[in-house]
Amino acid sequence: MAYHSPSFDSALGAAAGEDPKLAAELRAAFLASLKQRLDLLKRARCDANWYQAAERIRGLAASFSAVELIELAELALESAPGEPTVISSIERFADNFGE
Repeated sequence: MAYHSPSFDSALGAAAGEDPKLAAELRAAFLASLKQRLDLLKRARCDANWYQAAERIRGLAASFSAVELIELAELALESAPGEPTVISSIERFADNFGE
């Protein structure tokens, strides 16, 4: 099931207007950016790198009002670097978003 959130859809609609092609491009760019930031999070081995990657995910999520992803990023900020449950939760979000 694809990620669906009224707040995300509203933010996407505000950015793309009535242009479905632009909306699709923005959605794809969001997912690509999330995957890049998730890769940084997975590779983080120290507190500073982990925190920076989590902050970037939170910022991306906030830019499109993706509330569930904001909450996952905040969980990452509270967790130790490499926390597998956090990583798998964000991976699941990305997988569901892309379907």
